[in-house]
Amino acid sequence: MKLTEIKAIFHNGLWKQNPGLVQLLGLCPLLAISNSAVNAISLGLATTLVMAMSSGAIAPIRSYVPNEIRIPVFVLIIAVLVTVVQYLMNAYMYGLFVVLGIFIPLIVTNCIVLARAESFASKNPPLASALDGMAMGLGLTAVLAVLGGVREIIGKGTLFSGIDLALGESTQSWVIHVIPDYHGFLLAILPPGAFIGLGLLIAGKNWLNLRAEAKQHSKPASTPMVGEAAQG
Repeated sequence: MKLTEIKAIFHNGLWKQNPGLVQLLGLCPLLAISNSAVNAISLGLATTLVMAMSSGAIAPIRSYVPNEIRIPVFVLIIAVLVTVVQYLMNAYMYGLFVVLGIFIPLIVTNCIVLARAESFASKNPPLASALDGMAMGLGLTAVLAVLGGVREIIGKGTLFSGIDLALGESTQSWVIHVIPDYHGFLLAILPPGAFIGLGLLIAGKNWLNLRAEAKQHSKPASTPMVGEAAQG
């Protein structure tokens, strides 16, 4: 693959076709689990791992799977990979596994994972497909991280609360108390806060896109060469 192709894949996943802000896929876990930065990032990274592996596994077999059963086959591959991730988290991050709960196995039915398998991995080589899955997963993780961080700061006054569930008790001191002696703002960590926060993120992205387009259109036209001007 060329470097330009890799850059295009990551720009598409992280910004242009971001699954959380543009495609609006996987909103159930995006809104439900983003009440803290640690929960949000953990689920995002788990989803990224599944997306990269599933897309990379589906691409080599795409020409051998009959068109009539491709969706069940894709779901089966995704389910196996999610089960592996679930068992690994259960073994090594049990506290976090309990907190994330049903949202780990629900990665199987996440629209983003199956959508990329169907729209990209089934039509492209393995490396490009794996990179696309990774880029889309990281795009979702970035949205989850920002949304979870903002909601946690406003709702609890902390950042990275619960990090010991993922990285062990020795990391309890890593919790940042952004607002000391803060009594919390309940709305931020409840579902309405997730909807409001996501809406603001989408609005911010659209504003940045419009601003970039306006700058592009406001650039002065290139000055014609002397020969061209004379011909005109």
